[in-house]
Amino acid sequence: MERTCLAVILAAGDSTRMKSSRSKVLHPVANRPMIAHVVDAVAKAGISSVALVVGRDADEVSRAARIGGVEVEAHLQKERLGTGHAVLAAREAISRGYDDILVTYGDVPLQTEGPLKAARQKLAEGSDIVVIGFHTSKPTGYGRLLVKDGELFAIREEKDATDAERAVTWCNSGLMAINGRKALDLLARVGNGNAKGEYYLTDLVEIARSLGGRVTAVDAPEVEMTGCNNRAELAAIERFWQERRRHELMISGVTMIAPETVFLSHDTVIGQDALIEPNVVFGPGAVIDGGAVIHAFSHIEGAHVSAGATVGPFARLRPGADLGERSKVGNFCEVKNGQIGEGAKVNHLTYIGDAVIGAGANIGAGTITCNYDGVNKHETRIGANAFIGSNSALVAPVSIGDGAYIASGSVITHNVPAEALAFGRARQEVKPGRATSIRERAQAIKAAKQAKAE
Repeated sequence: MERTCLAVILAAGDSTRMKSSRSKVLHPVANRPMIAHVVDAVAKAGISSVALVVGRDADEVSRAARIGGVEVEAHLQKERLGTGHAVLAAREAISRGYDDILVTYGDVPLQTEGPLKAARQKLAEGSDIVVIGFHTSKPTGYGRLLVKDGELFAIREEKDATDAERAVTWCNSGLMAINGRKALDLLARVGNGNAKGEYYLTDLVEIARSLGGRVTAVDAPEVEMTGCNNRAELAAIERFWQERRRHELMISGVTMIAPETVFLSHDTVIGQDALIEPNVVFGPGAVIDGGAVIHAFSHIEGAHVSAGATVGPFARLRPGADLGERSKVGNFCEVKNGQIGEGAKVNHLTYIGDAVIGAGANIGAGTITCNYDGVNKHETRIGANAFIGSNSALVAPVSIGDGAYIASGSVITHNVPAEALAFGRARQEVKPGRATSIRERAQAIKAAKQAKAE
């Protein structure tokens, strides 16, 4: 029978070092609150029950942690008396008799399911306590994991360590798995007889061993255990996340010319053989199909780009933009809630909002769909193979039929039938010699002003 597991996520810190008006676990990594990253890692480890220990901004933190497929129950920690005390804030959930209890932290957003699964496997093999550690070339300041004959016999804080123990590079991450059937008894034995008068979760190692229990450790990549305490560390975590995700995409068949300049969101999807040029930003909800080309300096959010379509350079796709196969949205164009049909072209200097553009249509430079009347948004429909001349304004709601032509510089306020030609501009008149008289008059006025000033 599959083992049951409760993840206790500690997220009640005051975030003092973040110098922020909100809890640090709400700060985003890849456009997602870091607490949601942690819950996602827990879910991927096969854990569907979470006891979230909250303090500051409790309601908002709880909402941010609620992702699909995971049952999140919040527990308020009223006092800050150490990690052992924080875990016991979830006493009610722990008492329900889970096989495994996994303790992790809401400010460690780079963690993945691998080490969490490894820790649970050790519990299944008979360990009572499993500590997740990491190897580092810079262990100063971390508690060292001391192992003998395959068992962890101590976590030695640096101030208490011998020179030989300080040379150990396997360090404590703070993450831990506990035998769920013994968890409450073990946690109740944690005391606060230390200089700070706090209850430390690490004391469980000694307590479990003193009761004849087995204590082991598993390893995690150092970067995954990176915690966040200030804005500089937040920026480093963002960089690590971006590097990891870019690498995954490139290994899957995506080409990035200058990957270090591409910014991805947590849910960005890019298909095989897509090409991403430098300095592209993907906001939440971007889906790029295989074979699409995203040229430099484009910004894409909440949009879908189909196979073979091209975007940019310097294009912006806002939520609801949907580009059909082999379509094109070119330089200095913006599309919002607009469907661009197969093979249609919106080449340059154009705004398409709340619009449906048919297959093969050509939208000339400077075209604007005037979709907002100050109160409501209205739709523009442009038929297949229609031609919209440059610098045209289409005042919605309006429909342009299949194959219709709109003359350049037109303001279109009424529907245009299929295959029709529409003009919506003032008639041009030419006044020979008038430019000279206008210029002479302007110069005379200027001279008069100068004379008056003197």
